[in-house]
Amino acid sequence: MRKIVFLVLIMSLPGMDLLAQKTTQTENIILITFDGLRWQELFKGADSLMVDDTGLIDTPGSLLADYWHSDPKKRREMLFPFFWGTIATEGQLYGNRHFGNKVDNSNKMWFSYPGYNEVLSGFADDDRINSNSKINNPNVTFLEYLNQMPEYNGKVMAFGSWDVFPYIIHEERSGVPVNAGFDLAEGDDLTDVERTVNRIQQEIRGPWGGVRLDPFTHHFAMEGLKKHRPKVMYISYGETDDWAHGGKYDQYIWSAHQTDAYIKEIWDWVQSDPEYKDKTTLIITTDHGRGITKTSWKSHGASVPEGGEIWMMAIGPDTPASGEMKIEGQWHSAQVARTIFKLLGMEYPDPKAGEVIEDMVR
Repeated sequence: MRKIVFLVLIMSLPGMDLLAQKTTQTENIILITFDGLRWQELFKGADSLMVDDTGLIDTPGSLLADYWHSDPKKRREMLFPFFWGTIATEGQLYGNRHFGNKVDNSNKMWFSYPGYNEVLSGFADDDRINSNSKINNPNVTFLEYLNQMPEYNGKVMAFGSWDVFPYIIHEERSGVPVNAGFDLAEGDDLTDVERTVNRIQQEIRGPWGGVRLDPFTHHFAMEGLKKHRPKVMYISYGETDDWAHGGKYDQYIWSAHQTDAYIKEIWDWVQSDPEYKDKTTLIITTDHGRGITKTSWKSHGASVPEGGEIWMMAIGPDTPASGEMKIEGQWHSAQVARTIFKLLGMEYPDPKAGEVIEDMVR
């Protein structure tokens, strides 16, 4: 009798009804974004219009051996071996517009801050989020909602290459620790890797004022994952967009390939650790698209017609292994936040957020 009374009391505590009703296996989420990576490279590999153009390639022909093949399916496998070798067989990829499988921004700005706000909060806010200025986000992101919950408090982390992320995530209000831009790893218990990355980041500044090179972001994130063991992590890699703005197609391609390798490293570690293995869903997307010509590919924004064309993918215990999605339909980055909550067995608290991507949750 005492056991029955005890169970009744426990189940009446806040949140326990939610746990009792949970049917998904996902306990952890890792959301990753590429800044400004086009769907064209993801689904077709290196672009024939640019791959051997001396105006975009520092060393003519330098991409051909590693990234060129006449078959676009071969090219995409050469560029993204993890995506097309693992996620295409065990997860899902959305956004190949040749099949009418369309993924777009809901916002009409088609640049970074509005794109990241949409992914993280679940809706576009063109009236208030219409620049890349360092202004604290008035919207609550899914990271903040989770960090407010007892079961996730202190177990949500974010890492980004762009120094605006502390404002996008509203680090001060949300309480979510954000290591971004040229932030260093902090604390009295730094690992040897964190000390080394701290030192090297201060010695190698990179070519951009507000964006660090992605290796620093990646290795800070990997150490954060191993040391702090968060339940929810957000990682934003930024190089692809900055190399594209600079018109460096070779650097754009090399960075995209390297990021595929970074994501493979994350997934391999997750699947090797008992706390995360078969309990973690990985979602990957981008903040905006970009143009399709030798000139417009460097740009995005409302003046570039393809600037809102994006993509997304997922792999995890609740996502059916459907591979490349070839069904006609329309999806938006605004759907990511509510889908993440669905994977965790919860309803998203903001009614403005996009609908769940039903095919992504078994």
